Amino acid sequence: MQTYLAGMGTGLSLILAIGAQNAFVLRQGLMRQHVFAVCLFCAVSDAVLIALGVGGAGAIGENLPWLMPVMRYGGAAFLIWYGLRSFRAAARGGEALQAAANGRGAGLAATMGTIALLTWANPHVYLDTVVLLGAVSARFEDKQAFAAGAISGSFLFFFALGYGARLLAPVFARPRAWQVLEFGVGGVMWAIALSLLLG
Repeated sequence: MQTYLAGMGTGLSLILAIGAQNAFVLRQGLMRQHVFAVCLFCAVSDAVLIALGVGGAGAIGENLPWLMPVMRYGGAAFLIWYGLRSFRAAARGGEALQAAANGRGAGLAATMGTIALLTWANPHVYLDTVVLLGAVSARFEDKQAFAAGAISGSFLFFFALGYGARLLAPVFARPRAWQVLEFGVGGVMWAIALSLLLG
């Protein structure tokens, strides 16, 4: 149980920071669109990466030195584009809220395509789950319990973020709040893109 809790605590500490993926989950939760599918995708993706990290796949980066730069620049390009979309939505103002109210949000396929890119094209995800969690798990004798704890923490976090966003619905009933959110999401995307470009 102690190893399980250590895994959960370590996993939660790595995903609590608002990143591109978390900002998207929050936005979908506020709009109440495809929340279950998005949360499940994020949690299952984390579970796969955590299992790979604890299983020792962190050495892949050493064997394929070209892989991380490709992922880094590709991820940065996508984040710059997505951030620009958020800044444009913030400048227009209120349209995201109106779309949510009228049920005209993005379809399931488009939503899942976006969250897949935000998850799998972001090198930070691999650093946190595969490399860092894999390295920390090496200190524990029962690696399976550590991985189970980290995976449980991921499921808990994403579903709490996605469905807990509804508690903020009264705040986001105002179009101005959506503008602030879109601007914040754009800022997060560009900050992460900059960090990737600067290495």
